Amino acid sequence: MKYRRLGGSDLNVSVISLGSWLTYSGGVEKADAIACVRKALDLGVNFIDTANVYGRGAAESLLGEALQGVERGSYLLATKVFGAMSDTDEGLSRSQIFKQIDASLARLKTDYVDLYQCHRYDEDTPLEETMQALTEVVRLGKALYIGFSEWPLDKIEAAAALKGVARFVSSQPQYSLLWPYPQTDIFPRCADLGITQIVWSPLAQGVLTGKYSPKAPPPPRSRATSKTMGAMLPKRWLEAPVLEAVLEVKRVAEEAGVSPAQFALAWALRQKNVSSAIIGASRPEQVAENVAAADLAIAEDYFFRAEEILEPVR
Repeated sequence: MKYRRLGGSDLNVSVISLGSWLTYSGGVEKADAIACVRKALDLGVNFIDTANVYGRGAAESLLGEALQGVERGSYLLATKVFGAMSDTDEGLSRSQIFKQIDASLARLKTDYVDLYQCHRYDEDTPLEETMQALTEVVRLGKALYIGFSEWPLDKIEAAAALKGVARFVSSQPQYSLLWPYPQTDIFPRCADLGITQIVWSPLAQGVLTGKYSPKAPPPPRSRATSKTMGAMLPKRWLEAPVLEAVLEVKRVAEEAGVSPAQFALAWALRQKNVSSAIIGASRPEQVAENVAAADLAIAEDYFFRAEEILEPVR
């Protein structure tokens, strides 16, 4: 495993991190999920990402159970706040941030998280209120650092311009060979501000693994066949032109001597502003395959060819 500094923090995060969005909020059996967590830790993954809204607490509760008995200083834990936890509980108001951090810590069975992230921007709450509340959470020791996910550039800059508040150290955007757009403006501006990226869906929800054929139904036990996880998979990515292009990229990966999943992860990690790429694993062997991408050196020419192949179908 390799590690990179997370923004302006003193946290060194594994370049491959373990996520829990669809997998550990109910999409995967508990025993399999816990096995994935333990396998990840065994292989040097030290950064685990979740959110209160994943299964309305289910993912946090599972991780709280999976991490029992593991020395707290040996891993870094991140969660998020914003999504609806009930008909009345959502957003980034002061009251919600204080309420949700305590609920998250209780489910995670820990006294603090290493990173507390705003899951989206809250248009209904003044930015100053949100940032002051997050600053208080840090002051109280309930979170060491703060970050955000999928914030627009102007709001990122507005937060950075505020005085007397905690600084964001991380951004969590969707980023993959099929969704490269944040690299155009978000990455360079964040680099200026001392913020690095923790990218989600670097495998495009499994599409970039090459498991889906344009001429056959999705394989059993794949995300596309899952009632819970498949609903979030963009239908566009399962159309024949996209899948045919992905199969071409699969051949490029094979030329490079790696699996399609490893190739896609290495492509994301080629960016200096990317500290970590989040994987969502259903089985321990998937964790092992993906972790191997941390140590790959792939010639840029292979990446250029893959980009050219996918450009017309993005």
